[in-house]
Amino acid sequence: MRSSVKVFAPATVANVVCGFDVLGFAVNEPGDEVIMRVTDTPGVLISKITGDEGRLPLNPAKNTVSASVQDYLKHIGRTDIGIDIELHKKMPIGSGLGSSSASTVAGLFAINTLFDNQLTAQELVPFAMKGEELACGYGHADNVAPALLGGFVLIRSYEPLDVISLPFPEEMYAAIVYPEVDVPTKDARQMIRSKVYLKDAVKQWGNVAGLVTGLFTKDYDLIGRSMVDGLVEPTRSILIPDFYKMRSIAMEMGAISFGISGSGPSVFALTKDESTGHAITQALQKQLKSIQINSLSFVSSVNKKGPVVLD
Repeated sequence: MRSSVKVFAPATVANVVCGFDVLGFAVNEPGDEVIMRVTDTPGVLISKITGDEGRLPLNPAKNTVSASVQDYLKHIGRTDIGIDIELHKKMPIGSGLGSSSASTVAGLFAINTLFDNQLTAQELVPFAMKGEELACGYGHADNVAPALLGGFVLIRSYEPLDVISLPFPEEMYAAIVYPEVDVPTKDARQMIRSKVYLKDAVKQWGNVAGLVTGLFTKDYDLIGRSMVDGLVEPTRSILIPDFYKMRSIAMEMGAISFGISGSGPSVFALTKDESTGHAITQALQKQLKSIQINSLSFVSSVNKKGPVVLD
């Protein structure tokens, strides 16, 4: 058994426009880091958090990282052990890029590494979902599953949990822009309609099926025309400044598709190459700057590895 480990876990793009709570993919940056050490005093302790501007709790029962680690230790019957956790936030909180997910996954991957990988990545997903429930009130997997498994994933079912890794075009990139405005995940989720018309649901089913088929066949045209959301995006886009203007800019510059990452405010465009991704992020940041909104940008291929041990 190792005495310490340092882990990086990636950010994720959830929903992928039409796949609310069932589709997501990991990106190479940004992400979070966790340093975990075994101690002589039983219990889980968070000794340090950086990069959060004091927003995250140090209370082990209320922090998603420590709470998930506690659940893991109970599961393997090792509550006798002491664990010290340092969380280093390397990505913005409330960005729609799976901030809580990246932290939770880094912690679970770290504790599993210390215990010689007793559980598979698939088996860690339910523990990470409990962390998401603590963070936003609902234990969805479209962030934590791709963060743990890497790549593009489909959550076919939640009861029972059935997570499926999907193929995707290797050369595809995600161009991500995070407008620095506050859109809390809980608030964004509460805005969503609880009931939808059958005809709207049918359209959404068709689009999800079309997107999955497009990923399998590497058909960019099918991917693009399938990434349409008539259920969630019309409501959530209200919270994102110049959303439809940014979409117009991205599509005119050659994006395959454009949409909201997770609950927002981050937006993303899928592109066929890296250079188009950089050109699009620059144009979107210029548009946001014109309305006095600062932003961050990231251009990444789909992350196939998920979390990694750094030290």
